[in-house]
Amino acid sequence: MTDLAGKTLFITGASRGIGLAIAQRAARDGANVVIAAKSGVPNPKLPGTIHTAAAAVEAAGGKALALQVDIRDEAQVAAAAAAAAERFGGIDIVVNNASAIWLAGTADTPMKRFDLMHQVNTRGTFLVTQACLPYLKQAANPHVLMLSPPPNLDQKWFAPHTAYTIAKYGMSLCVLGMSAEFASLGIAVNALWPRTVIATAAIGMIDRVKAEQCRKPEIVADAAHAMLVRPSRGYTGHFAIDEEVLRETGIEDFTPYAVQAGAPLLPDLFLD
Repeated sequence: MTDLAGKTLFITGASRGIGLAIAQRAARDGANVVIAAKSGVPNPKLPGTIHTAAAAVEAAGGKALALQVDIRDEAQVAAAAAAAAERFGGIDIVVNNASAIWLAGTADTPMKRFDLMHQVNTRGTFLVTQACLPYLKQAANPHVLMLSPPPNLDQKWFAPHTAYTIAKYGMSLCVLGMSAEFASLGIAVNALWPRTVIATAAIGMIDRVKAEQCRKPEIVADAAHAMLVRPSRGYTGHFAIDEEVLRETGIEDFTPYAVQAGAPLLPDLFLD
């Protein structure tokens, strides 16, 4: 398979940022994209809603279904998966992109933030995958992709923000378990993480990070696309880095992905 034409992607947190970029890249192939996110109305602090994202998907050449979903709510997730399958005849790909972030130490992490990160990152990833599993079992080339890092147990990645690291690694641990669990079903489960910080709304959470030190979300979208067109039975259980994936496709020049060409880039979290 060389493109995603006719495939149905269920993407969480797709109203903006990396999720939206993945949606638009798939749409250029003529894919069906389910925009599953909480942003149903405009937020003055954050750009984009499920409706603006759906319009962007349609403009790029795909078909869109905008669903307002809180992935912490089991009933909402089950209903969204069923609605997606009913509209498009199934679900081929799940992209667990939605994530909550709070980069603070133990004393400065309110329990409501701890709970939110675990409910969205780890539990949400597990729940969305579980709800879509019956449909993935029927797909010809099913993939599940987590936007999460390779597990790195170096204490330096825990000490500054233990709660966030645990919650984010929960998504990665789902890859470890589910890739083995679903192997006999032919369902690929992989993770993708950027080499550098990506210019999204989340960079406001990272001290002293400027947009010009980042790359655009499109680099992750292109890498995700390259992974999702691979045969699912032969490619599972990987913790991929965007640059490495794209190098395998023959791309060597990453300058077009930079927010500001020539500016020093900031490595992302969890990568040595």
